[in-house]
Amino acid sequence: MIKIQVLGTGCPKCKKMAEVAESAAVEMGMEFELEKVTDLNQIMSFGVMMTPALVVNGEVKVAGKVPSKSQMTEYINNL
Repeated sequence: MIKIQVLGTGCPKCKKMAEVAESAAVEMGMEFELEKVTDLNQIMSFGVMMTPALVVNGEVKVAGKVPSKSQMTEYINNL
């Protein structure tokens, strides 16, 4: 099972990233856990200064923008 975390304060872009991540993981048939991290101290512990950010299995994949579904698929697939 993979762990997908969306780091952000709950802004529209953060919500969009969570939707795209979930959609991509479901489309790939992956078993996953999706967590939305909104606590600023937790977000900063990843070294992220811009949100939204995507973390897959503890590794920051992208920050500051919402990737397309195809990009998201690559981020999730390339563990």
